[in-house]
Amino acid sequence: MSEDFELSCSVREDLGKGASRRLRRLNQSIPAILYGGDEKPMSLTIAHKDIAKATENEAFFSQIITLKVGKKKEKAVIKALQRHPAKPFILHADFLRVSDKQAITVRVPIHFLNEDKCPGVKIGGGNILKTLNEIEVSCLPKDLPEYIEVDMLDVDLGESVHLSDITLPDGVISVALSVGEENDLSVAIVQAPRGTGDEEETIDSEEGDVTEEQAENKDSQDSESSDGD
Repeated sequence: MSEDFELSCSVREDLGKGASRRLRRLNQSIPAILYGGDEKPMSLTIAHKDIAKATENEAFFSQIITLKVGKKKEKAVIKALQRHPAKPFILHADFLRVSDKQAITVRVPIHFLNEDKCPGVKIGGGNILKTLNEIEVSCLPKDLPEYIEVDMLDVDLGESVHLSDITLPDGVISVALSVGEENDLSVAIVQAPRGTGDEEETIDSEEGDVTEEQAENKDSQDSESSDGD
């Protein structure tokens, strides 16, 4: 792990919606909860400026966070973050306790490499369509990567990258693939540019089919008209 995140917290005794609103308004802090493991859930208070600054870093959402509650330190991952719908303000945070000996499931962001050197883009003039921006992985906390790299260096026009094409770090497995090969999701595809020969050929073919169908309908109509006479 390349980042160390530590947040100072205090135990929250005053609970309820009214108390949470007062907490945000008067103390510029937010309510949070820590749950999981063998211990009871713990209601917490965190300074808004501290968690807001931490969330500016992408790694905050996929790394182990240390919550400092008095003299005690709890290791956790962020599971949910509630934001104000119109203002740049965090309203509530959910944290899940983690154990060094127990695997955790986390969504890790994808970093795409060599997009400008991708043959399908550089030579074929295509565009990279990213169908996933994060991968759900399972691993021990010590093996949790900050991000997953997807190299586009050898991807040609019309080709795609799937989960099975990605080399994950040691000790890290894809949750989707662990369920079955039918969950081998597409991560990115290099699309052909609009107006290419293949596309025009498809359009011409479709137009030809329509024209032929129209001709058949016209012949049928002419035949019916002749029978009527």
